[in-house]
Amino acid sequence: MKDDRTALRISLIAVSTALVAVFTMIVRVPTPSGGYINLCDVAITFIAYTFGPITGFVAGGLGTALADTLGGYMQYAPISFFVHGIEALLIALLVRRKDTGLGMKILAGIVAVTTVAGGYWLLSGLFLIGLETAVAEVPGNVIQSALGAVLGLVVSEAVRKAYRRIDSLRW
Repeated sequence: MKDDRTALRISLIAVSTALVAVFTMIVRVPTPSGGYINLCDVAITFIAYTFGPITGFVAGGLGTALADTLGGYMQYAPISFFVHGIEALLIALLVRRKDTGLGMKILAGIVAVTTVAGGYWLLSGLFLIGLETAVAEVPGNVIQSALGAVLGLVVSEAVRKAYRRIDSLRW
């Protein structure tokens, strides 16, 4: 039985990674400094809230890095892997218990927004475009991650109500 659960969880990671990549690539709004705004945070926060820290970290990090690589933004792939992987990990750790209240879920969303906006500002500022230029990207990253945190939470709550056994897939 344990082998079946492990195989299912690994399959879930693969599907979740693909979902993040698709959400990252399906709508891309280019920014003046060479990056883009997208819907990845909807998928990432849904996965983190629903499936836990391991699935969230791998799918969030790998899915966005894969999308950057396939979409012509290879220079952002390592930054996306780190920032979005950590975003998902932190959300999932904050809402780890099944009975986590709405306040903690909102706090997890705020941590996600801070991680994405601050992470891209710092890392792309240091390694790609300069800190002054990266400041211009912060409002877009705040909007992207805040929208993603809200929609991801809403979808997660709906799925968890419709399919109560989904909690058994947390990893």
